[in-house]
Amino acid sequence: MILDFNNNAPEDIRATLFADIILPLPLPRLYTYRIPFELNELVSPGSRVVVQFGKKKIYTGIIAKLHDQPPKVYEAKLILDLMDDHPIVNSYQMQLFEWMADYYMCYLGEVIHAGLPSGLKLSSESRIQLNPHKELDEEDFNELELITINQLKTKGFLTYEELAQLINRKGVSKLIKQLIEKEAIMIYERIIDKYTPKTIKRVRIIKEQCSEKALERIFTELEKKPKQLDVLLKFLQLVPAITSPEDNYLGLPKSKLIETGISNSSLKTLIKNHVFEEFETIESRLTEHKESPIDFTFSIQQEAARDAILSQFESKDIVLFHGVTGSGKTEIFIDLIQKAIENGTQVLYLLPEIALTTQIVSRLKKAFGERMAVYHSRYSDNERVEVYKGVLNDDFPLIVGVRSSIFLPFSNLGMIIVDEEHDSSYKQYEPAPRYNARDCALMLGKIHHANVLLGSATPSVESYYHATSQRWGYVPLFERYGNAQLPKLNPIDIRYDHHAGSSFSKTLLSEIEIRLKAKEQIILFQNRRGYSPFIQCDDCEQIVMCPNCNVSLTYHMYTNEMRCHYCGHHQGVPTNCDACGSPKLNTKGTGTEKIEEALQIHFPEAVIQRMDLDTTRKKNSYQSIIDDFETGKIDLLVGTQMVTKGLDFDNVSLVGVFEIDRMLYFPDFRAQEKTFQMLTQVSGRAGRKEKVGSVIIQTSSSSNPTIQAVLNNESEKFYKTEINEREEFNYPPFSRIIKITVRHEDRNKGNQAATHLSMMLKTRLTETRVLGPEEPGINRVRNLFLTDILIKIERGTLPLEKVKTFIREKIEEIKTHKIHKKCLYTIDVDPS
Repeated sequence: MILDFNNNAPEDIRATLFADIILPLPLPRLYTYRIPFELNELVSPGSRVVVQFGKKKIYTGIIAKLHDQPPKVYEAKLILDLMDDHPIVNSYQMQLFEWMADYYMCYLGEVIHAGLPSGLKLSSESRIQLNPHKELDEEDFNELELITINQLKTKGFLTYEELAQLINRKGVSKLIKQLIEKEAIMIYERIIDKYTPKTIKRVRIIKEQCSEKALERIFTELEKKPKQLDVLLKFLQLVPAITSPEDNYLGLPKSKLIETGISNSSLKTLIKNHVFEEFETIESRLTEHKESPIDFTFSIQQEAARDAILSQFESKDIVLFHGVTGSGKTEIFIDLIQKAIENGTQVLYLLPEIALTTQIVSRLKKAFGERMAVYHSRYSDNERVEVYKGVLNDDFPLIVGVRSSIFLPFSNLGMIIVDEEHDSSYKQYEPAPRYNARDCALMLGKIHHANVLLGSATPSVESYYHATSQRWGYVPLFERYGNAQLPKLNPIDIRYDHHAGSSFSKTLLSEIEIRLKAKEQIILFQNRRGYSPFIQCDDCEQIVMCPNCNVSLTYHMYTNEMRCHYCGHHQGVPTNCDACGSPKLNTKGTGTEKIEEALQIHFPEAVIQRMDLDTTRKKNSYQSIIDDFETGKIDLLVGTQMVTKGLDFDNVSLVGVFEIDRMLYFPDFRAQEKTFQMLTQVSGRAGRKEKVGSVIIQTSSSSNPTIQAVLNNESEKFYKTEINEREEFNYPPFSRIIKITVRHEDRNKGNQAATHLSMMLKTRLTETRVLGPEEPGINRVRNLFLTDILIKIERGTLPLEKVKTFIREKIEEIKTHKIHKKCLYTIDVDPS
């Protein structure tokens, strides 16, 4: 589609219907458009439309409502085009989207932008063409302008990128402006649908030639043309065209026929001579899987837990399944999914990270084959669109995916399983909506009247509280499957048991050596990627900092560069200190790269692999690493949080944990909870079968109550302590927290705006509920200074909706102040 902004589009006076459109923008209100008369019978809520917003911006909008009331304060523009024969957003989704916009204090357009796959959104490409209404005189133009004009005469149009290549310059805006002023060119927008179906070229014998008599004649004609005869024979070997005309009609992939060694030119000749015909078919990009029976027998404890879950669902819509690592939760999930599908309903199985999907998905594929689809960010835009449309068409009764899966167009959802429900990866931080997929799953279940099962070996404090206070159902399973035993935990005081010149304790190095000799595998956990967290000058102690953020740059040895993990800035490694000029710059601290390097020195014969964000950027890199570890090709796996999440390896007998104290004493009310969960989860990777695993925790705080709770397997005692402290200091689940962050490039102006806003909020919410403003530990990110305001609302006191309305009003009010206009305000409901 081509839209010319230089001419006004003709207006159809017969158009009487209007549509409120959700634009993928942070707008407080929906925008109303007129529907062209010819589309009156075709439009419906949930369909995509192409609309112009502003002077030249083109967007994909979603119809929210149809009516006959024109807007009062502006003239409604015409909808430019309707993209769908049927709605792609259903009423269940709209209910969820509206709830998310309201609950997370964002705009409906932001939810739509997050919810629709990129492939379902249009892109707009600016193009340049000659002005057909202007006669051009070469004397009026300089050299670059003439080059552009001559190219436009030849090609007809140019994109901005093509123009930049033509004149060999990055910036073309000045040249374009000059040509527009001389009325030599026009700018128009070409609208591109991002989604393109996958097509396969196939060949078949033309119907009229597909008979014994016709083929005998063709064989006779080709006797002196052996290459063409070979093509026909090879095709008939692969496709029984005479006995099965249906197979011939379906055709054979052209690439498959060429792979047999036939002459491509001879095939083209046969197509030209009307023996064969070439055609295209649309193929799915999604990998097909065949079902195979899973040989698994429930233990008595598993069967009791499964039955208890089903029983709880008779009276509760939400059940917390608290099963220790290795207890066989996944097998119970598979059984429950099977029952839900047999009842004719859809199932959503949520996982926190892609790293966790690879191993579990392979098990689910065996059980459900083509009945399931996977949805996550490592899929291409086109693959995500195909999954989305498959769910819309009810092709997949089971969807396995990460947090964005909650946006899919389910129409018959019967069960939602949220695995590892405690995991912080379910939380979306940037951009809005800043939602938690676990909490959204609870609302999604309510909208569909579906059962929601939350599973974890280390439930969140909030979930445990709701379950044990009988608001939700609660099913524990504290026995590992079969003969597997919980691992032995060994805290090592790194202050006294330290191997000189490394981050390892002597005990850990000794245990690694023993396990390698026994042909057993080891997992080492360090929650810092890169080689070293920072580089410091030994003379003046200056640290190499990010120019955009108040955080040190991390040294990555494998790429030999410094990187900021907040804004993405990267630069070369300095040779001298910027402050004093000293060459005495040294790496400090330990990341996964440094541990990997040390292991290669200590154990040169071992096969060592690292699993962190740097080694898993490619689409199938997770799967490759996990497959190699599972088949024994890797002896030692070093990684960040990825190695703690649900991975199940039979031969892992040792897990080592580095620098847990840093997490334990992080200034956050969830620090103890997250440390307990992390240690318990990573410990669960050891000794999954008959072998008793061992976990070595390097710490200088072994007497800390949280570490003691992990060592003694005292989860109930830990939760009770945490819940008592939360109640005393009024933290969730006894309150709701809303965090407002004020950002400004000038630190003082940002602080002033935050102070002003805080005072406005305290007028009604009181000083006990409004905390701050206060600068966070990292107070500058991407050249903007940050100031936080924390609002704590006790449950059962103030109506949350009225509080949110008041907060919105005050933020909008402060935006009208001239001195605070340039500040950015972000709201995070239920920060984690």
